[in-house]
Amino acid sequence: MPGKYFDELEVGQVIEHRLGRTITEMDNVLFSALTMNPQPLHLNEDFASRTEFGRRIVNGLFTLGLAVGLTVADLTEGTLVANLGYDNVRHPHPMFHGDTLYVATEVVDKRESRSRPGQGIVRFRHVGRNQHGTVVIEFERTALMLKRNE
Repeated sequence: MPGKYFDELEVGQVIEHRLGRTITEMDNVLFSALTMNPQPLHLNEDFASRTEFGRRIVNGLFTLGLAVGLTVADLTEGTLVANLGYDNVRHPHPMFHGDTLYVATEVVDKRESRSRPGQGIVRFRHVGRNQHGTVVIEFERTALMLKRNE
């Protein structure tokens, strides 16, 4: 099933993405290692146990990437030209190993592209929640999208 075309998106529209993904210890450690991030909050259980969190927390950039990925099937699969930017990224609550991420998207703004006929620019606001409904990530994303009838 393809994503949504520019024409199918309306300002104010909210899309609840059905897919959720449980984050494992391997996800967090591998992502941190692949991105050469030696932050002990992600990798050192002994260190993290002595912080306010009491255990390791999931790398926020992994959470951001996963949140975007969870939206693809419903939103941009086959209809995205390019992601143009990410803004106002907030992590109000940490994710932990074993937490499951769910995402909802709101269409905040859209306009026709001035330089690319057949395409339009859409601004999305994504909110990610854990399995308890606690907001763990919020951000905006601007994307260049295909139009259906061009």
